[in-house]
Amino acid sequence: MKKDARQYRHNKHSLGSATVHLIWIPKRRKPVLVGDVKLRLSQILSEVASEKGWIIEALQIAPNHVHVLVEHDPKTPINSIVKAFKGRSSRYLRQEFPHLLKLPTLWTHSYFYDTTGKVSTAKIQEYINDPHHS
Repeated sequence: MKKDARQYRHNKHSLGSATVHLIWIPKRRKPVLVGDVKLRLSQILSEVASEKGWIIEALQIAPNHVHVLVEHDPKTPINSIVKAFKGRSSRYLRQEFPHLLKLPTLWTHSYFYDTTGKVSTAKIQEYINDPHHS
């Protein structure tokens, strides 16, 4: 096998890779994801992924948007991944940082997703890790 060959998850009755690139924004695209909020958001997303058995392959938190490349169980619907990340982070961040309560909600209802079948995961990681986001 090549060094950069895709790693596959072995499940009881399947073998494969399910990776999705997610992007979402704060309500009104406010640049609130900075400083301690940014650090705490990173921790929360890592905790959720760990609990669910997902692997965050790349994460970039810009002041007004979030990019996550996450490998997940193939039985987990993408909308459930988004709900888990956005739901817990909104609840915890608004409890811990009262200035975020000025927004009617922390996150918009929408999000972008793209599975990584057409483009290599490495290329998406390279894009997310590009410093143009900071």
